[in-house]
Amino acid sequence: MVRLRGGLPHRSVRSAVDVAELRDRARRRLPRPVFGYLDGGAGDEVATRRNREAFAGVRLVSRVLRDVSVVDTSVDMLGRRADSPLILGPVGLTRVFHPEGEAAVARVAAAHGIPAALSTMASTSPEAVAQAAPTLDRWFQLYLWRDRDAARAIIERARRAGFRVLVLTVDVPVAGERLRDVRAGLQFPPSVPLRTAVGFARHPRWVWRVLTTEPIGFATGGAPRSDFVAQTNALLDPAVTFRDLEWLRGLWDGPIVVKGVLSPEDAVALRAHGVDGLVVSNHGGRQLEGAIAPIEALPAIRRAVGPEMFVAVDGGIRTGAHVAAALALGADAALIGRAYLYGLAAGGEAGVDHALGIVEAGLRRTLALLGAASPAEVTPEMVRVEERLRVPSAGPVGTRPDAGYVTR
Repeated sequence: MVRLRGGLPHRSVRSAVDVAELRDRARRRLPRPVFGYLDGGAGDEVATRRNREAFAGVRLVSRVLRDVSVVDTSVDMLGRRADSPLILGPVGLTRVFHPEGEAAVARVAAAHGIPAALSTMASTSPEAVAQAAPTLDRWFQLYLWRDRDAARAIIERARRAGFRVLVLTVDVPVAGERLRDVRAGLQFPPSVPLRTAVGFARHPRWVWRVLTTEPIGFATGGAPRSDFVAQTNALLDPAVTFRDLEWLRGLWDGPIVVKGVLSPEDAVALRAHGVDGLVVSNHGGRQLEGAIAPIEALPAIRRAVGPEMFVAVDGGIRTGAHVAAALALGADAALIGRAYLYGLAAGGEAGVDHALGIVEAGLRRTLALLGAASPAEVTPEMVRVEERLRVPSAGPVGTRPDAGYVTR
C-alpha cells in the first residue's frame, strides 16, 4: 500500500478484503440518490450486471513450472511506461462522493505509477489536477459539445495543463435513461430534492462535508442545473461523425484514444482514421440498455485491428483476475471506474489507494498462478470463453433492479 496524504485508511476501509466490501461501505456512507448515481445503470440495468457477470464465463488456464519468483506488471502505454496495465477511468463529479474527488484520484494514480483520465464533466479543473499530481500521466476525456468554441477552449486548457492523451468518448450521442436518478429526482450539479431530504439527513457526515467544502459543480463549465437527460442532450452533439476526428487532430498533437467502441467494423474505421487507441466500453452499462459486455466484444475487436493498436477495455472489472482475463482476451490495459469510486466514497484518498491496492495485488497473484512473469507473457492460450455466456435475468416483471440497492 502506498502511503498518501491523510495516512492509512480508516480501519473499516482497511478491513475490506475486496471491492465488493468497499461497495458495501460506500453504500452505507452515501445518501441513497448519490449511491444510485455511482452504482446504477441504464434502464433495467441488465447491461451493468452483464458487464460483471460476463466474467463468470471466462476460464483461465494456468501454465506450470514457470519462473514467477519476480512478477513485473509494468507495461508501455502509448509511449510512456506504467507500473501496471491499469488506468483510473474518467468519471464526472467525483467530489459528490467525497470532497477530495478527482485530486485524490490523481494523487493515488501518480503514487501507483499509472495514468488517470479526467472527465470533461469533472468537479475539479485540469489545472487543479495538474497541481495536485504533477508527476501523473494525465489523460483527458473529452465529450464533443455542440458549442465547438467551448470544446476547443477545453482542449486547450487540458493541453496547457500538461495532459498527454486525449480520450474522446463517442457512445453518448444522446443520454441514456438512468431510472435510479430519475426516481431520486437527482439533478446535476447535485441538489437535495425535498422528497429525499430525509434520506440525506441520515448521512450527516456527507452533508457536513458538502456544506463546508467548495460547492460541487462542473469545473470546465456546462449547462445550468437540470436533470441528467436534459443537461446531456443540451450539451453534447449527436451529429458527431468520423469527420470530426480530422478537426480534433488539428487541435491535439498527442495520442488520441476513442472510448465507447463495441463494433469491430467501427474499430477498423477508427484505425483507418488514424486514432492511436481504443477503449472497448459500453459506458459502464449506463447508456445503451442491453448492450454487449465489453469483455465479450473485446476478442473480435482485437482480431479486427491487429496486434499493434493500443486497445483497452472497461466494464465490470473488480479484481486482478478480471484484469488478467482482459489481457488474455486481447487488451493492453484495463480501465476501472466504480471499483476505485467505492473506495473514494468509503474512505477518501486512502480508500482509493486501498481499492487500487486490492486490484494490483490480485493481478500480481493471478499472473504468478497463471505462470506469467509479466503481462507480455499472458497469451490467448491461457483463457477459455464459454460459447454462451450466462445472461443475467432482469428479475420478475415489475421488479425494480435498484430495490434495496443490493445488486452486485
